[in-house]
Amino acid sequence: MDSAVIGAICILVMLVVVCFGLPIALAMSLTGFIGFALIVAFEPAMNILGSGPFEMMSSYSFSPIPIFILMGVFASKSDMSKELFEGARAFFGSWRGGMALAGVASCGIFAAISGSSMATAASMARVALPEMEKNGYDRSFASGTLAAGGTLGIMIPPSVALLLYALITEQSVGQMFIAGFFPGMLGLLLYFITIAITVMLKPELAQPGPATNFKEKLLGLKGFIPFTIVFGVIIGGIYGGLFTATEAASIGAVGTLIIAIIRGMTFKQFRECVQESLQMSAMIFFMLIGAEIFGYFLSVSRISFSLVEFVASLHLSPYMVLFAVLALFVLLGCVMDSMAMLLLTVPVVYPLIESAGFNPIWFGIVAVITVELGLITPPVGMNVFVIKSVQPNLKITEIFRGVLPFVMSDIVRLALLIAFPAIALGLL
Repeated sequence: MDSAVIGAICILVMLVVVCFGLPIALAMSLTGFIGFALIVAFEPAMNILGSGPFEMMSSYSFSPIPIFILMGVFASKSDMSKELFEGARAFFGSWRGGMALAGVASCGIFAAISGSSMATAASMARVALPEMEKNGYDRSFASGTLAAGGTLGIMIPPSVALLLYALITEQSVGQMFIAGFFPGMLGLLLYFITIAITVMLKPELAQPGPATNFKEKLLGLKGFIPFTIVFGVIIGGIYGGLFTATEAASIGAVGTLIIAIIRGMTFKQFRECVQESLQMSAMIFFMLIGAEIFGYFLSVSRISFSLVEFVASLHLSPYMVLFAVLALFVLLGCVMDSMAMLLLTVPVVYPLIESAGFNPIWFGIVAVITVELGLITPPVGMNVFVIKSVQPNLKITEIFRGVLPFVMSDIVRLALLIAFPAIALGLL
């Protein structure tokens, strides 16, 4: 049997077992091992099973992942989100829908050092959602706003998703982070516009809060200071060439730890942060090991090359290829975790994108934004379930209904990025 046919069958079987609940990391590992054994031989497949994980785990390139995760956990556990939200509310709270604006602004700023969408959504929901409900906000609108705001964590640098894409495709981590800045800010702006339009059309969804004077607004700025310092040091250092992504992660983690200690972090909380970071890192590295073994299988099956040749024979335009890939991302995003989807699909579709002539860094930004849609679209919608876990009395359908306008906002951002690539590439 042809190696490409074996590859296609194995990938199809893998997708089926994933849909039935097998962890994606285990599915990729088993598929990679069995597929490699069928195409090459059993003994070489066993050698890869022994050496592949060690080579991946010992690679210096992957070292920023657990450090960025640790930095985000420090920020989450130190209650920095509460002060941040209070500061944003001092600026926006007196407007109709102002607390929703404050929530989204807080998500965007918190995402800048968290790097995780789910951590951003969970942290801000604990702080902002009770306050929004107390001030007469519609539960669906309030929860949908924070679920959508949390997705900014996957785009605004430093982002674990952008980091993984850069490592998978061998792009510059620094350039990926810089390219993500304007698209992240654009997402924040479009969410602001979405909130403004929503409350203008349905004023009953949100009530204006108490007005604040200039002094109160000025005092609210102190909640932004820790985030501004850490974000400025990380991105400024990478952009200025002062240090690498790993060094930036280390400096950011130490800076966030110092801020957390000043704010009263105990040794018990520190230990909990390290434990949570280890758990999250282990999950990601397990998926990376699966992706490594799966990558060996893709190489020998030559399925990516066969896919490129097949698409070339169809004489599709580059943008038709792009839209087909993005449609695949959206469909998989409905049933799969965002990180797993990146690790599974990017190695397969990346050669297609290269052959179509698209800039790989620009495509990385477009791919990650498309993955964002999966965080707030049914039936999985990881951020929606995060909000549900914070407020168990909410119905899933309520949150999905509230998040729908923001899904449309992300589609508009995606269209703008495709039409104007300079939004992502302008700083490079």
